[in-house]
Amino acid sequence: MSVNIADNLARIQLQIKRLEAQYEREPNSVQLLAASKAQSPERIRMAHAQGQLDFAENYLQEALEKMAAVPDADITWHFIGPIQSNKTRALAEHFAWVHTVERAKIAQRLHEQRPEQLPPLNVLLQVNVSNEASKAGVALAELPALAAEVAAWPRLRLCGLMAIPAPSAVFATQRQAFAILKAARTTLQNLGHISCVHLSLGMSADMEAAIAEGATMVRIGTDIFGPRST
Repeated sequence: MSVNIADNLARIQLQIKRLEAQYEREPNSVQLLAASKAQSPERIRMAHAQGQLDFAENYLQEALEKMAAVPDADITWHFIGPIQSNKTRALAEHFAWVHTVERAKIAQRLHEQRPEQLPPLNVLLQVNVSNEASKAGVALAELPALAAEVAAWPRLRLCGLMAIPAPSAVFATQRQAFAILKAARTTLQNLGHISCVHLSLGMSADMEAAIAEGATMVRIGTDIFGPRST
């Protein structure tokens, strides 16, 4: 099936602009991340040719192969998958953003393994807003302590929060979960974490609710690239 990535990107960007206006957000305050898990380097090149510069990957090895295949210097790579301790060095060396830090041990390893010649690694803390035992993310009660630990490491920059709530088709329920994360960001800012400004929220099915509740980054995959190649 032929996929017109240029048309898809243009449509999504227009939708984001419309939602920014509808929910009285600042223009251009929502950044589109192209979630490129299981997409080919060719499709990444096609999106990049249309001006898409930020790509988000879930699996480290797959991401490293794509970085080698698409070595454009102006691509910014975001990691949005689960982090294992033995993967932190490669994450620290190759990514600009890591959205899924949920443990102090992982933060420390990322700090220690971040090359000194690179700028600080931009870190988001993943929060379990749905209180699901099976979901990744730090509990809300433990978030301030984790934020304090991350903020203490000079090669990390605490930039915000990320969540993947339990799926729901109900708009009000979607907003409720995202509102919890927005309130948690306010709590951290009140504790002095002034760089904690980003909310990485929302995918295709809940992007409107995410933008309504303050998302600064939305992670969109299939609506850009079409069905995954694997």
